[in-house]
Amino acid sequence: MLILTKSDVEKALSMEEAINAMEEAFAAYSTGRTIVPLRTVIHIGGAEGDALFMPGYVEGIGVAVKLVSVFPGNARFGKPTISSVVVLEDRETGEPVALMDGAYLTALRTGAASGAASKHLARKDSKVAAVIGAGVQGKTQLWAVCCVRNIEEARIYNRDPKKVGQYIAEMKTKLSGVRFVECQSADEAVRGADIIIAATTSETPVFSASSVKKGAHINAIGSYTPKMQEIPTELLKMASKIVVDSREAVLSEAGDFIIPISSGDFSPENIYGELGEITSGRLRGRESDDEITLFKSVGIAVQDVACAARIYEKAVKMGLGIKIDLSN
Repeated sequence: MLILTKSDVEKALSMEEAINAMEEAFAAYSTGRTIVPLRTVIHIGGAEGDALFMPGYVEGIGVAVKLVSVFPGNARFGKPTISSVVVLEDRETGEPVALMDGAYLTALRTGAASGAASKHLARKDSKVAAVIGAGVQGKTQLWAVCCVRNIEEARIYNRDPKKVGQYIAEMKTKLSGVRFVECQSADEAVRGADIIIAATTSETPVFSASSVKKGAHINAIGSYTPKMQEIPTELLKMASKIVVDSREAVLSEAGDFIIPISSGDFSPENIYGELGEITSGRLRGRESDDEITLFKSVGIAVQDVACAARIYEKAVKMGLGIKIDLSN
């Protein structure tokens, strides 16, 4: 088995490669070439955290399982909110061939999913991005969007202003051509933005629908449980196209849909389609400059499988990682 650290994973797969992998993975998912059980979530009451188990198989690519924990309270200990590992198996023999850091992989593939969505749904002339949530996910989200659109200005808002400063300091080195603006409110960041990124675990909407301009695209990726709702219900009514990573997953897990459905303010029939239906050519992406488009993702295992398989393949070629024999 090959052990791959975060550093190895970073070296093995670029964001551009990850975006391509997401387009292929979602296309496989939406055309029935995958097996993806709904994730198992165990809530750890005392710590108010969640342990998640996500197995998946993608035809012709591989099979893997991700173990991930999301513990928001870790911030007070100076530890990451998200911890994770991914185990990749040989699709011919079923033997475990790699164990790799999953926290960076998760952030990378989640960002890459929004990169793929923005590629097909955001206006081609998008220049201003708003990021709500200055955590790890918010960083890879903006990075991915910048890979598919010529972003000139990034407006950042977080409830903790210190995190905004840290976010901007780090991202300036990665995205040197982008002008960063620290905002005092989420609505300040959103007004006039071409692409809006919501990367929080909030249980109440983090910006107002009235702040969203015509032609904007929204990537909503933070909330992943039935109680979380970072997107205002009014926005669902305003959106011309609502696209999801998985109908089954979002209708089972995403409070952004479950809450307005339960109140009678939204119908699943208003979901335009899955991203894989667009990347596979079955559905059209953006069709006019005035459309408001929304991509909602809770994350599905095909993303992890697709990235893990490519990371392993490249790591072997590049001589990365440490080999161990579990049978000894």
